[in-house]
Amino acid sequence: MRLDKYLAQMGAGTRSEIKKAIRAGRVTVNGEKAADPALHVRVPESIKKNENAGTVPAEETDEVCLDGVRIAYEQYVYYLMNKPAGVISATEDPSQRTVLDLIDERQRKGLFPVGRLDKDTEGLLLITNDGELAHRLLSPKRHVDKVYFARLDGPVGEKEQKLFAEGLRVDETLTALPAGLEILEAADEVRVTIREGKFHQIKRMFAAVGREVLYLKRLSMGPLSLDESLEPGAYRRLTEEEESAIMSL
Repeated sequence: MRLDKYLAQMGAGTRSEIKKAIRAGRVTVNGEKAADPALHVRVPESIKKNENAGTVPAEETDEVCLDGVRIAYEQYVYYLMNKPAGVISATEDPSQRTVLDLIDERQRKGLFPVGRLDKDTEGLLLITNDGELAHRLLSPKRHVDKVYFARLDGPVGEKEQKLFAEGLRVDETLTALPAGLEILEAADEVRVTIREGKFHQIKRMFAAVGREVLYLKRLSMGPLSLDESLEPGAYRRLTEEEESAIMSL
């Protein structure tokens, strides 16, 4: 991979900024100053996975540093965020704060939220640059459960549970697949399990049975559960165990 492309993908700056840094002698490869942005460096994805070869072993990759700080190559990154209310699930927006704006470390190129939580919805949000994994997590065919806590404007009971379990014709544009509705100790507080992620789905499902959602929080997605130690707006990398669990889907 070209040196300037490598650094750009790792979030070290724009291609033009990186080229200036290279020409200024601020970038080294294996301890030697690199003067050419087109210099090719060895990275783990240089050898494609197939039946006869894995990725490039770590000892055969090149060490790239910018201003003396190593810029390690990562093909994919995975962040677990506790999304706060008031922030939109988007990569960029000219007038509103997005979930990517909350990530204050050097950002890997191509990050995006896996599925969208409404602006006023809180809770678990996975942010990655792994499009294949996102597709697996969001596809209804994969049967990946997404669990939410909801507080309603009034109680629900067995009637609503039955309607959710059978699947709802919400309106002319939305048919919801069968969903789980667990009524908690207070009858206006529930836990909802769905396998889709359609626009305003849970709010529209409750509206179809005569209830309004006052508060909504995602608790889990597949094997990932919200880390309650994360304050709203905080995030962390997935643990090895979490990453292994989502890769097995």
